[in-house]
Order: sequence, then C-alpha cells, then structure tokens
Amino acid sequence: MGPRLFFLLIGFGLTVIGFVYIISYLNLMTLGYNFIDYVQFICGQVECLFALLGILITLLSIYIPGGKNYELHI
Repeated sequence: MGPRLFFLLIGFGLTVIGFVYIISYLNLMTLGYNFIDYVQFICGQVECLFALLGILITLLSIYIPGGKNYELHI
C-alpha cells in the first residue's frame, strides 16, 4: 500500500506540473503562433512531457495489482 500511494502521488504531482506548463505556454498563441506551431513547441519541452509521464505513473500505480492477497484495489 505504501509504495502504491507514493507512486500515485508522484504521478499526480508530475501531471499537475506538466499541465501547468502546457496551459502557461498557451500565451504563445497570443504572440502569433498557430496551433500546429504550439503543439510542436510543447512536444519539445521536457516540462510538458512530465504530464504524459505523470499520467503513465498514475495509471500504473492504480491498475497494477499488488499486495499479498490481490484483493480489490480502488
């Protein structure tokens, strides 16, 4: 239970950090960037990739069975 909760919180934190950067980079749209340029820019930023990594860690911590009895985990 402990490591699962730890990875859940780490994944959630990385997701929040990543999406904060993605939303803050939306200000580039006001400078004349179009949507394709915006997507290409955020795909190259490491901070924005934290969102995908965080979602992956969160999903893995929820859906990988653990424990001795493999009871239902929600």
